[in-house]
This record gives sequence, structure tokens and C-alpha cells, in this order.
Amino acid sequence: MSLNKEHNFKTYYSIKEVAEIIGVNESLLRYWEKEFTQLKPKTGANRVRQYTEKDIDQIKIIYNLVKVRGFKIAAAKKMLIANRQGVEKSAEVLEKLIEVRDNLQTLKDQLNQIS
Repeated sequence: MSLNKEHNFKTYYSIKEVAEIIGVNESLLRYWEKEFTQLKPKTGANRVRQYTEKDIDQIKIIYNLVKVRGFKIAAAKKMLIANRQGVEKSAEVLEKLIEVRDNLQTLKDQLNQIS
């Protein structure tokens, strides 16, 4: 799993853009909005969701708990309530480790091409 970091920083993102950044379906994001009270994107006049960078960070934390670490929804909710800072730090560390792994894989591939 590697989160897509190739997005420009802007004020609001559509649900489609966020789904691509995180690597999930739009329907999963809508489901998580119902389950996690911490996730409340702004909605426009047409009920179009507008996600901020803060919302995306929150989704990454939820993704880490549910998809990477395998927590059930109820357990993920409890983790966010009981130890929010620990969960956030864990998600940050995991994201950095994935980035390092991807960079090492790229270097390995380049070295194999030289040999």
C-alpha cells in the first residue's frame, strides 16, 4: 500500500480526488463519514463534498487503523477517542516508512539496471 502523494495543495478537494489520493472507493469515504464523527467535510449548495487537507489527514488516520492495521470500525472509533495523539503519530510513522520503502525499492531497481 502506498498513498498517492502526487496531489497539489489547494483549499478543497472533491470526493473523487480524495478517493484517488487515498486509494479507496468514493463509497467507502461516504461510509466512513457516517461511521466516524471526526470526519465531516464541508458540503456545498449541491451537497457536493469539499475536503480540506485536514479532512484528508483524518482519512489517512482512519485508513491506517482500518485497512492497514485491520481494526474493526468500532475498535478504530475507540482508538481515535482513547489515544488520538498516539494514533496520529503511528499513522505518520507508517507513512514515512512506506515512503522510505518505496525509495529503497526505486534504488534497488536502478542498481539492478546497472548490473
